[in-house]
Amino acid sequence: MSVVLEIRRRGRHITGSILGALLFAYFVMHAIQGDRGLLAWLQIRQQIAAAEVHFSVSQGERERWEQRIALLRRNAMNRDMLDERVRSVTGFVKKDEILVYSRAENKIR
Repeated sequence: MSVVLEIRRRGRHITGSILGALLFAYFVMHAIQGDRGLLAWLQIRQQIAAAEVHFSVSQGERERWEQRIALLRRNAMNRDMLDERVRSVTGFVKKDEILVYSRAENKIR
């Protein structure tokens, strides 16, 4: 019986320490693996980096399209560019002409 009483007496002293350690471990685990923890932060940083790369590629492609469209505007129409687009869309060529399509041309469609 005295062993049981000794365990109860000492258990009262260490219960607070054990609960404090468990509470600390709980918060540390969530600080690392939680929805807003360290691992989630790293994953979001990777997604941001990938989105920035995608944005810069899209921005370059947009600028290229804006340059091509500027050549087709009414006030500054480039006849060669217009002729190229008409032949590309309609597929009509003269008998003595040869059309050479590049990869960039096929990508535009």
